[in-house]
Amino acid sequence: MLTVFFAIISTLFVLVGLVGVILPIVPGGVPLAWLGLFIFAIGTHFERISIPTTVIFFVVMLLTIAVDFFAPMLGAGKHKPSKWGILGSAAGSALGIFIFGYWGVIAGPFLGSILGELITGREHRQALKIGIGTIIGLLVGMLLKVIVVLVMLGFLIASWF
Repeated sequence: MLTVFFAIISTLFVLVGLVGVILPIVPGGVPLAWLGLFIFAIGTHFERISIPTTVIFFVVMLLTIAVDFFAPMLGAGKHKPSKWGILGSAAGSALGIFIFGYWGVIAGPFLGSILGELITGREHRQALKIGIGTIIGLLVGMLLKVIVVLVMLGFLIASWF
């Protein structure tokens, strides 16, 4: 009966993590999903999800956090952004959601990178290309996080049986 309790709690964490990846209003995303796996692993005394598996998913979670931060900058990298464009993208990532709400997740890095490039004297067209590259990087990072959380969910469900 206790295993069922841990399965329900863990599944809720993973599902809230999935929502957090798609709607950044819910903080945590991948870390919440990992926490769900971890709770189930501890609750079942690591019999259904082993310690090495838990550690591997922890490392994957840390990598997704890093990719999440650097993806917009990497997406812009194809168009050779300046240091100001990269800083603008990072600042836009941090401030966007506070300024623009939900749409700030995309608008912040986009506008930040464009503003950073315009400050350095780049042409509008080149600054826009870098901004679009930033959005592409963001979307690729988001897709990666969705895949990671879905794999975690699948692994959690498989561990029930």
